[in-house]
Amino acid sequence: MKLRTLLVGLVAAGFSMVAAAQQPMIIKFSHVVAENTPKGQGALKFKELAEKKLPGKVTVQVFPSSQLFGDAKEMEAVLLGDVQFIAPSLSKFDRYTKKIQIFDLPFLFSNPEAVDRFQDSPEGLALLDSMTKQGIKGLGYWHNGMKQMSTNKDVLKRPDDVKGLKFRIQASDVLEAQFRAVGANPQKMAFSEVYQALQTGVVDGQENTWSNIYSQKFFEVQKTIAETNHGVLDYMVITNAKWWDGLPADVRAGLASAMNEATKFSNGLASEFSKRDRQKIQEAGKAKIQELSKEDLAAWQKVMEPVWKKFEAGIGADLIKAAMKSNK
Repeated sequence: MKLRTLLVGLVAAGFSMVAAAQQPMIIKFSHVVAENTPKGQGALKFKELAEKKLPGKVTVQVFPSSQLFGDAKEMEAVLLGDVQFIAPSLSKFDRYTKKIQIFDLPFLFSNPEAVDRFQDSPEGLALLDSMTKQGIKGLGYWHNGMKQMSTNKDVLKRPDDVKGLKFRIQASDVLEAQFRAVGANPQKMAFSEVYQALQTGVVDGQENTWSNIYSQKFFEVQKTIAETNHGVLDYMVITNAKWWDGLPADVRAGLASAMNEATKFSNGLASEFSKRDRQKIQEAGKAKIQELSKEDLAAWQKVMEPVWKKFEAGIGADLIKAAMKSNK
């Protein structure tokens, strides 16, 4: 009787192990922006493609708008294995490698196409693997767009117009230096807190892309948006390097393929969304879009120029030169 009970138990345990082995791997993708943004749509496309390429092997769960982790916690979460994929803005990586600070240098890239050329260059692609010693594996760059500047004031044309104003920034030493160079007071703040901070006057202004300004309704609580195109706001999709290397080869290949396709999809949306959302903001009539002359832009460039020299040693002069070539 005892032998029979033992056999029954072993058989049940075997079935349980088989059932467990057949369960799909749960993969969590967390991000901090709305679903109706290029990044939000890219994450959903990755889910669709990954589950299609690896049927029954993976289930991808997407958590937008800081539902799972906010700006301050998502990097720690991926390193601890609490989430498998995140797509932080490139500004978030300066604590792991100073080289990626290149993307925050003001007026480095003339347009999104130049950003694309640099990211696809050998120097740009090498940055994806520049943090593996810290446990971070980069899988691709996702575009958002060029950054614009906004304030709660009626005029925003020259650097003098922002002197003394409080600007929300991401946690980036370069961006802090950028706003100090123009006489403003940078305030590091999580993305999810920006709308309320603008609404209540905790900060006077911010910098962001057209799609973020529209999807987060920043245009409703700002008077003027200057079309500066002074910087780039892109993301790097990352995962835990140890987890990635430990995946079965077929699963890793399927996820890599899905990520490559999702990257092309998301980046294709970025330009479309920028044009569309700029138009929607203009049509809403709540914030004035201030177009700047060449002389206006030259004034911003001149006052921000020292920021390049300040961070050149950490980034590397050769890397900056490689990025500048992408403008030609």
